[in-house]
Amino acid sequence: MTLLSPTWTAILYLVAAVCFILALKGLSSPKTARRGNLIGAAGALIAVVTVFLSSRLENVPWILMAIAVGSAVAAPVARRVQMTQMPQLVALFNGVGGGAAALVALLELGHADEPWVRVAAVFTLLVGAVSFAGSLVTFAKLQELMTTRPVVFPGLPVIMGAALLAAIAASVVVVATGSAGVAVVLLVLGLATGVLLVLPVGGADVPIVISLLNAFTGLAVAASGLVLGNVLLLVAGTLVGASGTILTRAMASAMGRSVAGILFGAFRGGSTAGSTAASDRPVRSSSPEDVAVLLRYAQKVLIVPGYGLAVAQGQHTIAELQAALEERGIEVAFAIHPVAGRMPGHMNVLLAEANVAYESLKEMSEVNPEFKTADVALVVGANDVVNPAAKSTPGSPIYGMPILEVEEARQVVFLKRSMRPGFAGIENELLYEPQTTLLFGDAKDSLAKVLSAVKAL
Repeated sequence: MTLLSPTWTAILYLVAAVCFILALKGLSSPKTARRGNLIGAAGALIAVVTVFLSSRLENVPWILMAIAVGSAVAAPVARRVQMTQMPQLVALFNGVGGGAAALVALLELGHADEPWVRVAAVFTLLVGAVSFAGSLVTFAKLQELMTTRPVVFPGLPVIMGAALLAAIAASVVVVATGSAGVAVVLLVLGLATGVLLVLPVGGADVPIVISLLNAFTGLAVAASGLVLGNVLLLVAGTLVGASGTILTRAMASAMGRSVAGILFGAFRGGSTAGSTAASDRPVRSSSPEDVAVLLRYAQKVLIVPGYGLAVAQGQHTIAELQAALEERGIEVAFAIHPVAGRMPGHMNVLLAEANVAYESLKEMSEVNPEFKTADVALVVGANDVVNPAAKSTPGSPIYGMPILEVEEARQVVFLKRSMRPGFAGIENELLYEPQTTLLFGDAKDSLAKVLSAVKAL
């Protein structure tokens, strides 16, 4: 006997599903993202409690112990993770979801008698395994546990194709016979396919693949809902799959690339591969005091934040600089590129931590026309998203990518740690233009010195 009737179970599942939808709606804007997260968490809690109260569960102590261990590990990690490491955390969480779906499908195959249930279980097993293995590789790349550059070797396309064909053949056998041994082989093939799929991806393409794998996990979870006869899993998985697909397409569009080009571009040399080679070409460098003078006597300043700002944790200092300039009657706004940082919204969240007003954050389409009227464009830790090669150099890894048109500003100031190029591994010719000056050093330290000099003027 269960504590909840089927009617109440259906009602609570509906409430949880509505919470998930409202959560996605909330996450669409920085203003409502926090509330959206809380609503989504509430929906997940309702779903878990409903399962306990509406099902005849066995081994409850083991289930509770697993929840306790998972919570004890996940909560401290999520609280302590740096903003710059958020994509790695997303990759890990996504991989765990795909792996869990794959294991559930593997266990349920032994009880699946109907062919359509086996089809759903096989789909869950294969896609979940691909997502799990691929997510671990993306984590290793972003965490620099392995090279961030594409890993390509002779015969990789053939091996990848053979693994995929073998996985399809094994899927057919499992659906036809329900063989547990072949199901394990399918799991291994799925893991291998996930690794081979992500290895050729490098540089700025890695976060986009994380989003794609997130969509894979959503589809796997949705299929597991069919296997387990759980409507809420079907709804939640479909939402994750759809939102992940939309986000992947949006990120690819912001990079000016196709999803196929992102996944397989390295085979023809078209992936955005990272580079560590620093240029030795002469540039015009400046001091914090000189930059402060430029800013102090400007009427309009547009700040372009990038990953370097996040690494340096300079968001609070740049918020103070904005306030100091505005106190002196200078118009200041932040120009946000869709893929600045590591994930969409990365810069929005980073600046929200420093209580920068949402009205000061302007998206690329809104702010690009304003660069022509800006006295100073202050680029802090960004490179590829302002590189004119995206418009002027066919064959460049970033050619066709929409960029922030900082070259239109009267003066351009780059805050950079060194002359190393960005993820694309190409030089930014804007660094050598007459209107450009560079301030070298850690972004937070440089901003603090500029802020002090502005206040002294």
